[in-house]
Amino acid sequence: MKPPARTTEQRKRDVLDRLENDVDAWVATADPASGTPYMVPLSFLWDGTTLLVATPGGSPTGRNLRSSGKVRAGVGPTRDVVLIEGTAEPVPDGGIAEDVAAAFAAKTGFDPRAQAEPYTYYRIRPDRLQSWRESNELAGRDLMRGGAWLV
Repeated sequence: MKPPARTTEQRKRDVLDRLENDVDAWVATADPASGTPYMVPLSFLWDGTTLLVATPGGSPTGRNLRSSGKVRAGVGPTRDVVLIEGTAEPVPDGGIAEDVAAAFAAKTGFDPRAQAEPYTYYRIRPDRLQSWRESNELAGRDLMRGGAWLV
């Protein structure tokens, strides 16, 4: 039996809690020339408006993010998903404040600064955000459009 559908206000609270407390997201990009999709799990830090992720600059994800900036990310299990469509911008070398880099490492248990391979940080700005648990929440699953909360 399905639980009753949440209100959009409750879904927004649940989304913000998940973004604040979850550690990993499935991040999907595509090669702008061939359209070849690529998806990887990346740890993230939510700052209230953007997700901060890090990946090797030479990886397919890093190349795709630099080339197109288009990204989709899924946070949470399939029966409580937060789906984010957004744009990613690389953070210039030295552009991450020490306290932010330390917060990223503390939350995720992974410190890109300590890796032998150079990592690039990216800020993902949500343009569209959806959330649902069951089919009874598909209506009204859009909680953000054009980067603005609808709730």
